[in-house]
Amino acid sequence: MRHALVWLVAATVILAAPFRAAFASDLIPDDILDQMKQADVVILGEIHDNPHHHQIQAEAVRALQPKAVVWEMLTEEAAARVNRNLISDEYKLALELKWAELGWPPLEMYLDIFRAAPDAPLHGALVPRAAARSAMERGAAVAMGADAARYGLTIPLPPDEQAARIADQHAAHCEALPEDMLPQMVDVQRLRDAVLARTTLEALGEDGAPVAVITGNGHARKDRGIPVYLARRRPGVKVFVLGQSEDGQIQGEFDAIIDSPTAEREDPCKAFE
Repeated sequence: MRHALVWLVAATVILAAPFRAAFASDLIPDDILDQMKQADVVILGEIHDNPHHHQIQAEAVRALQPKAVVWEMLTEEAAARVNRNLISDEYKLALELKWAELGWPPLEMYLDIFRAAPDAPLHGALVPRAAARSAMERGAAVAMGADAARYGLTIPLPPDEQAARIADQHAAHCEALPEDMLPQMVDVQRLRDAVLARTTLEALGEDGAPVAVITGNGHARKDRGIPVYLARRRPGVKVFVLGQSEDGQIQGEFDAIIDSPTAEREDPCKAFE
């Protein structure tokens, strides 16, 4: 459910980026790929159900051959169980990851990414449901625990930024959620951004650079997502962020944007009817 709502936001908002490139057979322009290769961390955004976006992510991972890959979609425990043999068998991989229970698009869309660097260690950054509920009930800082202050979660967002994020959550949930729930959804998003950043730094420390991060555009964006937390904790780390739009539509700031056709999907707002 929550992932379908993110797709809606990404498909209905404005353009903003210094670079843009049309989807073509050569999926990543040379200038963008060159910038990726100079970074310690390469964050590869996506709209979760767009198969073109996953093809581009897979090509980036093949070109980079990262020392590690961080996945928004996997728990830490599940990621640790993945190996080359498991990746070769889609059925076994789906069972081991309990993919069908997680609510993501079909695993088939992500297989090429797994197989693009089959020996690279995987790190899972998926926030467990219990932690997400804790963030809604008691705030992102409590859910994050001891690392909350290090990642800035104990500091309230400026009023204008909080208002903008609440407005985004209102739109993302088809204007159907009670108003008092919207700040809670902002807290959950902040928690997920911080956990992704923490996992990325752990991968960087354990495995070295470069580290590739597979995540949604909302977490990837430079103005409020993972890069903000990375800069707070490790300002010297070189980060490159790729956003992926649909027919020119995306929200946020990125180092580059690659555009793809809009994926066919049902109206996610039907779930609220």
